[in-house]
Amino acid sequence: MPLDRDGFALLSGVFSDVDCDRLLADWADACRIGDDGLMRSAAGTVYGARNILDRWAGAVEMIRQPLMMNSLRALLGDPFGLVRVLYFDKPPGESWALPWHKDLAIAVRDNSLASSHFERPTVKYGVPHVEAPVWLLEQMLTARVHLDEVTDENGPLRVLPGSHVGGKKAGSVANEVRITCGRGDMLLMRPLLSHCSGHAREGTSRHRRIMHFEFSSVVELPDGYRWQTYVQFDSESVR
Repeated sequence: MPLDRDGFALLSGVFSDVDCDRLLADWADACRIGDDGLMRSAAGTVYGARNILDRWAGAVEMIRQPLMMNSLRALLGDPFGLVRVLYFDKPPGESWALPWHKDLAIAVRDNSLASSHFERPTVKYGVPHVEAPVWLLEQMLTARVHLDEVTDENGPLRVLPGSHVGGKKAGSVANEVRITCGRGDMLLMRPLLSHCSGHAREGTSRHRRIMHFEFSSVVELPDGYRWQTYVQFDSESVR
């Protein structure tokens, strides 16, 4: 399976153009209420967001799309839980970039507890985070829903195939792959996959709007830790 071998897999046509238009309209409405968790540019454009479930319950409904739900159940088992939702955009004229990294942090209720598993506590937009151990990250999965077509023009994600099996160490950039895809496509990736993205090209009119969902098959965390959010899905969720 490509996900096991490479650490990522792209599923085409998970959401239609109509779905994407509706989701973007609903998300725009949700962003009109306060600025908690929103990252805005100098021009006022939302280019990133955390704590999305606090402002937009519709994000959970996206997961009930049959192809998305069935893919997640097949990979994570039954039940599994949604543990974090993020949003990214690269607005025209206001792009940004990220260096090579792996997604090691998880959101928790309290990051001050003594632990032999969790380290490097931080607070991001009011939510405690910690760096998770490899065994936990290996039981997590990220789903990135692309609400725009992604080309070389709007700063696509770049990944290192197979780097998810190297623990927290970065892989060699010699074999990087650029993830270009259609609107409504969904990228599945393991948190330990090395990835980065560059700036969108100057003068582009393209957005790169993505809903980023993180899931885990682990319900109970060790050392008294608790997920900041855990929305459980099981066989009843697809009925």
